[in-house]
Amino acid sequence: MADGRTDLEDPRAVAAAWSRVVEPADAAAGHLVRVLGAADALAWLLDAVPGPDVAERAIRRLHAERPDLPDALAPARLLRAVSRWAPRTRGLDPRRELRALDLLGGTLVLPGDPGWPRALDDLGAAGPHCLWVRGDPGLAALAARSVAVVGARACTEYGRHVAAELAHGLAGRGLTVVSGGAYGIDAAAHRAALAAGGPTVAFLAGGVDRLYPAGNADLLRAVIDAGGAVVSEVPPGSVPSRVRFLLRNRLIAAASRATVVVEAAWRSGALSTATRAAELLRPVGAVPGPVTSMASGGCHRLLRDGMAVCVTDADEVAELALPTGEGGAADEAGARRGGDRTGGGRPDGENLDDLDGVGRRLFDALPVRRAADVTSIARAAGLALDETRGGLGLLELAGFAVQEAGAWRRVPRPAR
Repeated sequence: MADGRTDLEDPRAVAAAWSRVVEPADAAAGHLVRVLGAADALAWLLDAVPGPDVAERAIRRLHAERPDLPDALAPARLLRAVSRWAPRTRGLDPRRELRALDLLGGTLVLPGDPGWPRALDDLGAAGPHCLWVRGDPGLAALAARSVAVVGARACTEYGRHVAAELAHGLAGRGLTVVSGGAYGIDAAAHRAALAAGGPTVAFLAGGVDRLYPAGNADLLRAVIDAGGAVVSEVPPGSVPSRVRFLLRNRLIAAASRATVVVEAAWRSGALSTATRAAELLRPVGAVPGPVTSMASGGCHRLLRDGMAVCVTDADEVAELALPTGEGGAADEAGARRGGDRTGGGRPDGENLDDLDGVGRRLFDALPVRRAADVTSIARAAGLALDETRGGLGLLELAGFAVQEAGAWRRVPRPAR
């Protein structure tokens, strides 16, 4: 083994090591961990890194033992990946980062832990190996009723006002406000959620020991102190970078039940969050602005392209995030609009509790507004195509799904 300071018997140390060795969203690392398991994959890597010849032999042995490896682990690709990871294995000591996290009063949350947001598993091999958390480590509960409120750093006063109104209203309805801790729309959303007494979660592009940007350090500390969380997939000491900011956005999109873009220029990080949310079949909302405002150009683009629906207040956003009558103030908002939220959220009185495990996963994966093909739904639900087709048929018979030209979506709630 290349470095004896990595305790392969300790799942926290193994996950922390992977978090240090690879950059976020490295699919080759994700596939390797999925195939071998995190500890065995790390042991294999540490044995393969002394040099290119050693790596080539290790890769040949791996392919001989596991001929069913995915294309992402083809010999040439895996050799490039090992060469990418090798420099960070030198002097690798995840205990150092874990001690730093302990000093901050933080928690390392691993896949499968009670606090792990299972929605992140939809990212597949590009998902995080662990989450470094300051604040409430129960991210699963925080994410279960959550909305991402994102937008431009260089926002207008209109955008800041709308973001605050939406976040305050959502927090008052018991939803967690998720954002990126940045200046502008992010900061307005976090502050408004705190003012409403609700939890809020900030995903950072750097380590949780670096509350970045520095001008928002007090705000991020308030997020932690108020029962929310500051989260990163990279270990303490990691520096935020442009690429890491963009990759961080996939976590915001995946962890949240819905994403709303308040203000965004034609090209912006907020649009990348919305795009990732749409790819994951999460509802996306966009706030319209003046047609003369460049700050709203990205929102208008989302609306014009059909990637987002128009939202103008917290009621509409809450319905977007919790469209199936999951309780709380979102139901009350629906009742005020004339909807029938009886019978577990179904107009015909049928209850989601009647669905089996496959049915529930498919129901969660079904888009609310734009129908999706079977392959996309199977991917989102993590199911095989044959069981997806059969399960969708049963959902249709039960009145939970509708087919449109070969694509599927949820049955809308009728107005009364």
